[in-house]
Amino acid sequence: MNQLIPAWVDGELRPVEKLSVHRRGLKHKAVSVFVLDGDRVLVQRRAMSKYHTPGLWANTCCTHPKWGESSPDCAVRRLKEELGITDFYPALRGTVEYRADVGGGMIEHEVVDLFAGQAPGDLRIDPNPDEVMETAWMGIYDLMAEVVRHPRRYTPWIRVYLADYADSIFGQIKRD
Repeated sequence: MNQLIPAWVDGELRPVEKLSVHRRGLKHKAVSVFVLDGDRVLVQRRAMSKYHTPGLWANTCCTHPKWGESSPDCAVRRLKEELGITDFYPALRGTVEYRADVGGGMIEHEVVDLFAGQAPGDLRIDPNPDEVMETAWMGIYDLMAEVVRHPRRYTPWIRVYLADYADSIFGQIKRD
């Protein structure tokens, strides 16, 4: 847990220990990835051992870049670490900022680079049980409706992304 991540302290980007960032509610860099298969998105349920939001459903993967790591490299690294996904390079879809209480006295105040991409037909998923307890493919609009119906089952960030940034992430998807 001693990972140093980029956070703003007194207006300057500095390396700060990740848990300290969340306890202090500092604005910090983050990466979120959405792996798509047509109009379906791969979602994950966070492992119960996670230090915040355990057992909640989230987008395909999310994390914080290490100090000095680029966002694209971070996205590729984290896909492999969390889900065993290799040789997949999602595209940057935009950068957003949000602030949310994630429980346990911790705040996520993130400046997030959002990545998305269509999965190849031979995509293999091998979830790391220390990170992910379950995965599912969900229709994008089914997921959006489910988050509205049962928000407490989902992380604060996926609720924000789907409510405010779905078109940026997924593009214009035809509604049936």
